[in-house]
Amino acid sequence: MNISPERLKQLQNLPDSEIDTSEIPELDDTFWHNARKVDAIAQETISLPLDRDVLNWLQQQTPQYETLINQVLRNYMNQH
Repeated sequence: MNISPERLKQLQNLPDSEIDTSEIPELDDTFWHNARKVDAIAQETISLPLDRDVLNWLQQQTPQYETLINQVLRNYMNQH
């Protein structure tokens, strides 16, 4: 999801009182009873050769393109 710098600035300056949370349900006792702690998955930094056009495309999608690469690979892994 891409947000223009102007829109991002507008959202960052929006006071909490103007944020509509009416569609977000309250967290009740049932939620907390069923909640569980999830440990973060350990990450490892590696060097990986990528085709220049693939890397350029990923970098154009988001400044966090490394996270995007991880998400794409995780989705592939989960499908197979």
